[in-house]
Amino acid sequence: MRIALISDIHGNAIALEAVLAEVDGERVDRTICLGDVATLGSQPREVLDILRERRMVSVLGNHDEFLFVPELLHQYATGAPIEAAVDWCRGQLRPADFDYLMTFERELMVPLDGCESLCLFHGSPRSHMETLLATTPADELDMMLDGRRGAVLAGGHTHIQLLRQHRGRLLVNPGSVGMPFTEHIGANPNTPPTILAHAEYAVVRAEKGRISVDLRRIELDKKRLREAALASEVPLRGMLAAQYA
Repeated sequence: MRIALISDIHGNAIALEAVLAEVDGERVDRTICLGDVATLGSQPREVLDILRERRMVSVLGNHDEFLFVPELLHQYATGAPIEAAVDWCRGQLRPADFDYLMTFERELMVPLDGCESLCLFHGSPRSHMETLLATTPADELDMMLDGRRGAVLAGGHTHIQLLRQHRGRLLVNPGSVGMPFTEHIGANPNTPPTILAHAEYAVVRAEKGRISVDLRRIELDKKRLREAALASEVPLRGMLAAQYA
């Protein structure tokens, strides 16, 4: 069994199309999204059209829920530019887009080759706003995982790729399709993140109880990314265009 994991697309249809083209060539059994699909980037409707056409199963991310529970955004304390970008995205979406977002699950359990299971979430099993990092202490990580026992546990949220062994299980973050960061922004909360010009995803393989995880990167065309940002009215257009200069 081969399962591709994508996450944190954030309205970047150029990156999503590149990842899905490569995944299609891999002949995976399933592709599953770990949330945060539409907000912040310049192409929210295009992203949702692609995912909906493929009937993509997705976990609910915090930014997905911000779109239909606006008051939740203020609890997250993201700051005025992010709030403006989420509000703009909400205004771009159609009823069918909201219907699709409402199908997202907070957590998914997927069998792996009949022997083990893959536990999928966005931030942590406890909350789509929690952050799991390579540096998270083991005891704290135990509390965040909240008793989940899958052989592989995978979430997104941080925009940082991760493969970590924890008490015999594998903890995976496929990174971000649309906005991969050079470092976790929690380390420098007052500094805008540096966004890399590539797309990230992961492939989980399971065969007769043997499990492996590959973290992947695809280089993207900076010029196309910059032009897409400048052609949009998303409030973060200037910041995004500068990242791809």
